[in-house]
Amino acid sequence: MNLVSFSLIMAGVMLNAAAQILMKTGTNSIGYFAFSVENILPVGWKLATEPHIIGAMCCYVLGVVIWILALSRVQVSIAYPLLSMGYVVNALAAWYLFNESFNPAKVIGMGVIILGVIIISRA
Repeated sequence: MNLVSFSLIMAGVMLNAAAQILMKTGTNSIGYFAFSVENILPVGWKLATEPHIIGAMCCYVLGVVIWILALSRVQVSIAYPLLSMGYVVNALAAWYLFNESFNPAKVIGMGVIILGVIIISRA
């Protein structure tokens, strides 16, 4: 896999990770809500107009375009497993931004993911 292909895949991973963090930020600003028939429209409107969630949707759209470009260059059996790096990025971002827990099991799991990505990307 060449540098351009790897860069496209990692850009897609980063956009997906950014979308997840933006959605979490958006839902944090809205707060807990329960879906029911009575609040579908009010909650739906809050979600549809929350700036972080709009930003997340934009990240997803751009991420799909980049993913299509990546798949035009790389076999899906190589590209798709590299998406697992999103877990590593999101776990680190959630720990840093939201003070989410970080324990030895997560560290070991992320190490396994990174090792797997290295092996697959060299295939």
